[in-house]
Amino acid sequence: MTYDIGFLLWPHLTQLDMTGPAQVLSRMPGARLHFVWKDTGAVPSDCGLSLVPTTTFADCPPLDMLCVPGGVGVAPVMRDAAVLDWLRVQAAGASLVTSVCTGSLILAAAGLLRGYRAGCHWAAGEQLALFGAEFVAERIVTDRNRITAGGVTSGIDFAFRIIETLHGRDVAEQIALALEYDPAPMGGGTPASARPEVLAAVRAGMAARLASREADVAAIAAEMENA
Repeated sequence: MTYDIGFLLWPHLTQLDMTGPAQVLSRMPGARLHFVWKDTGAVPSDCGLSLVPTTTFADCPPLDMLCVPGGVGVAPVMRDAAVLDWLRVQAAGASLVTSVCTGSLILAAAGLLRGYRAGCHWAAGEQLALFGAEFVAERIVTDRNRITAGGVTSGIDFAFRIIETLHGRDVAEQIALALEYDPAPMGGGTPASARPEVLAAVRAGMAARLASREADVAAIAAEMENA
């Protein structure tokens, strides 16, 4: 049975937010992946790799699973009425509404996380509260049919969680073996596990762009509240 999965592409997204789970989910039995944007022109990612949509908002079929990847520059997408309307329409019929990293802020801007627990990148998650969602600092957060992953690389683990949920652990492990997914991280990949001096350096390096995004997201939340 075909299971239609749609990934929202948007300019300057973090490509691994999308390509990580897409690679895993493409191996799921019955999966049919759609990469969706307003048109089918190449969409630049944040690392210079362009991604080519396979369909448009107008032509995308009803989705069984909707997935929104994130990136630093989410504010323009959070303000884009065409994007938000498409997300609302697809979410209404999808069995799973999901995101990776700051993609949850885009879902939240569409009103799709109000009253839900949700994951996000650790440096942006607290802003979910501006849209009525509760940030949970976990790698994968499940609340009813919302499954939201933390930052970037968590999208890979998130995809295996989806497969395990839909097809069982054996299928998920078979795909992990075929992809040779057996991570052995060096540690320090979360604020809780990072050495203090490393965390301080990363926060300092991100400070300017995070301040800009936080101001933009707060302004979007205020605009929606006053609309």
